[in-house]
Amino acid sequence: MGFLRKLLALLIAVAMAGVGVLFALQNADPVPLDVLFMTLAPRSLALWVLAALAIGGVLGMLLTSLTALRLRARLMATRRQVASVQSELDRLRTSALATRE
Repeated sequence: MGFLRKLLALLIAVAMAGVGVLFALQNADPVPLDVLFMTLAPRSLALWVLAALAIGGVLGMLLTSLTALRLRARLMATRRQVASVQSELDRLRTSALATRE
């Protein structure tokens, strides 16, 4: 099963690279990029679009990993709280049993 998953991921990566190459070949016209305070030199339209896609992907992964880290920290804090409550419950149960005897 792991082999098939890796093979599928490889096929998808190759297909995406192929689509990227075809996109770059079809959109080779140089276009200047005007960002708020400056104009960047004319480059291929495909370069600007693929760069925006790459930057968006990296920013998305960064934000997702920050969220995952925050959730993991919250999970660890909750587990510590559960362990503390469990130990207090065990202590109360043993003290209740000792008072009955």
